[in-house]
Amino acid sequence: MQARLSAHPTRSYCRIARASPKMEARTVAEDLELSELTAVTPLDGRYGGKVKALRRIFSEYGLIRFRAMVEVRWLQQLAQEDGVSEVPPFSEATQAVLDAIATGFSVEDALQVKSVERVTNHDVKAIEYVLKDKFKGNEELERVLEFTHFACTSEDINNISHGLMMTEAIQEHVLPAMDQIIREIARVAGELADVPMMSRTHGQPASPTTMGKEFANVAYRLKRQRDQLQQVPIMGKIAGAVGNYNAHISAYPNVDWQGLAENFVTSLGLQWNPYVTQIEPHDYMAEAFGAIIRFNNVLIDFDRDVWGYISLGYFKQKTIAGEVGSSTMPHKVNPIDFENSEGNLGVANAVMDHLSNKLPLSRWQRDLTDSTVLRNLGVGVGHSLLAYQSTLRGISKLEANAACMSADLDNNWEVLAEPIQTVMRRYGIPEPYEKLKALTRGNRITREGMQAFVATLEMPQEAKDQLMHLTPATYIGNAVEQTKALDV
Repeated sequence: MQARLSAHPTRSYCRIARASPKMEARTVAEDLELSELTAVTPLDGRYGGKVKALRRIFSEYGLIRFRAMVEVRWLQQLAQEDGVSEVPPFSEATQAVLDAIATGFSVEDALQVKSVERVTNHDVKAIEYVLKDKFKGNEELERVLEFTHFACTSEDINNISHGLMMTEAIQEHVLPAMDQIIREIARVAGELADVPMMSRTHGQPASPTTMGKEFANVAYRLKRQRDQLQQVPIMGKIAGAVGNYNAHISAYPNVDWQGLAENFVTSLGLQWNPYVTQIEPHDYMAEAFGAIIRFNNVLIDFDRDVWGYISLGYFKQKTIAGEVGSSTMPHKVNPIDFENSEGNLGVANAVMDHLSNKLPLSRWQRDLTDSTVLRNLGVGVGHSLLAYQSTLRGISKLEANAACMSADLDNNWEVLAEPIQTVMRRYGIPEPYEKLKALTRGNRITREGMQAFVATLEMPQEAKDQLMHLTPATYIGNAVEQTKALDV
């Protein structure tokens, strides 16, 4: 083969390189209209219907909508400042016009912004021009056209817009979804509070617990991270090109620009950040995404544990008519919801981890590396919400198999070595651990064998009777009480 190739190098090369007409046709880029079938990312394609509520927030339209609102509200703020005499208070009618623009900026308006942007090659400036065009025809607004975007750098508008996007997404979508998961896990915890099951540490049988207590553990952990997310302050600034109100003060040196900026930012529901450069440093975003990542990690832990419990037979899954588990094995009922959740949580965490690590970093007073990254704010949130939906769907299909759990406990009497050796210590019996280790380590022990061992112990009869009546199913400590005390 090597000799033939070297004998005709040119011919071989041509034979490989020459494409058939069909191949050439396939390599021509097709201008496909965007749809669920042609979208590049699954959030806009396969899963688009499940996260479509985020489009109004995190899409290009969403960003433009928030930017336009901030620009309008800033102009209204200037009109309320006595020191900016060139922008007198607006009449009630003009305020209504501005309110309508701020709250009703449409997709068609955003398309106009994109059209202007193709000329300006600057997205925020394009919004300023479109707003000025909308203001024309109103005498009050025409007199103050040049106070649109007054003393602002683009990042003044952007950072507040991003803060409002984060606020709406967290308050209206993320926290409610987290709450629903916590409620469902807590509900199952209550229902299974007294259903005993074998614990497994290092994958091996260990002291028993109840299924409800294991769900309660997760609900409590999730609630802590959910509450930490809610407590993250979403921050904003409007301090100009480098954070010192340079342009503001040059035009109106007697205005308290810091006070005005604080009033403006807080009026929009954000917390004012007084110490900034050109950008709001995004530390709060790292904090918020960090809390979501931690919540997601707890949920991954839950997904994997439930997956394992299904594998052990501790849970059955309700079958859905028409649903297929395997393309070749008709009997399969796979735990796909927990698997899908785990996969989406992994993608979400990867994106949000990058955002958390990248966004607080900016060279000197500002570089542009955050700009393209910030356009991915919705990606991690979207995959998180997909995962939450999958976990909830998986939970809704679970049916506890108490008989299976009971049988597993009854096959592992050796787990009672722990309480027996502990009681032996109380009553001064020498080498209790060593005696139980010799009896049970690596050995299968039956009820009869364990009770025979207890019968030989020299201890008060009451203590011996308690050990004789102890079973793996009743050796659950205060698992039931802890579960019933759960308050999330």
